[in-house]
Amino acid sequence: MTPPPPPFGFSRSRDDLRFDPALDDESLADARAALAQGRWTAARTLLAETGDDWDRRGHRLVVLGEGGASSTWAREWQLAEPDSSDAAALLACATVFRAVAGKDKPERAREACLTAAALTPADPTPWLCLLILARHTGSDDEQMRAFDQVRGRHRAHHHGHHLMAACLAERPQAGSDGGPFHEVYEFADWAAGEAPAGSSLAVLPVVAHAELYRVLAAAGELPGDPQASGHWQGWRAKQSLKRGFDWWLEWEGAEHPRLYLDLNFLVHAQYLQGRAAEAAALFNRIGGYATRVPWAYPDRDPKKAFRAAREAVLGPGSP
Repeated sequence: MTPPPPPFGFSRSRDDLRFDPALDDESLADARAALAQGRWTAARTLLAETGDDWDRRGHRLVVLGEGGASSTWAREWQLAEPDSSDAAALLACATVFRAVAGKDKPERAREACLTAAALTPADPTPWLCLLILARHTGSDDEQMRAFDQVRGRHRAHHHGHHLMAACLAERPQAGSDGGPFHEVYEFADWAAGEAPAGSSLAVLPVVAHAELYRVLAAAGELPGDPQASGHWQGWRAKQSLKRGFDWWLEWEGAEHPRLYLDLNFLVHAQYLQGRAAEAAALFNRIGGYATRVPWAYPDRDPKKAFRAAREAVLGPGSP
């Protein structure tokens, strides 16, 4: 199976599309830039301010941990403050991404995650990192154990549920052709139904649908052009999108660190279903906060795909 693209890409060009994994978190972007220069005190301040907002803490640690030099500076931070649970969590995240890239041993990354988990037993983030690791180097059982630990600490953990949906979509399923009864749909429907009222996990069935398309298209079972695939025209796609879009219509502006990822999944699905009015509203809400997924699925240029869809809905030269 062709490995999936990373959750986000990052580019800063002269156009309006940012593709920045920090999304609209400017404090995170500033701390990431400082960390890349070896100034870890900005990350320390940021994580201290984040507290036990677990979704935001996970988002910020993952973005900080993806930096190429993050493990080096996390170790420097640990030398200065050996008892810092934030330093341990950052080192765990950074070591996981190094292991996923083949630059470190998975066993070392796993040990770093367990060390961070012992320092902050209530924090789901070290287990989120173990789930990232298990997705690339572990077994199905390891993925599920890590997810259970994440959900046990934060029932509606956004990133954890998205990762588990991707893991399930990637599993071969006996007797299934990837149709509307694939286990990833059962998981997404269950999680969305169990989530608290107003939770953005209402979008998870849309995410599951896109993740399954990625896997099937990469395997040659569906066309590489999502518009030609027919994948977004069946009852499952329409049912999933209705639930997600209804959530957005009722959304009252509650701040969420990964909101723009949800909106990109929604507008992607609206566009592919030919719902121009709904897609236009979402494109206007998103502005320049495009995300790599799902526009890159299965192996497309996300910037070209996003811009083509936006211009088809809003007109040529649309901002």
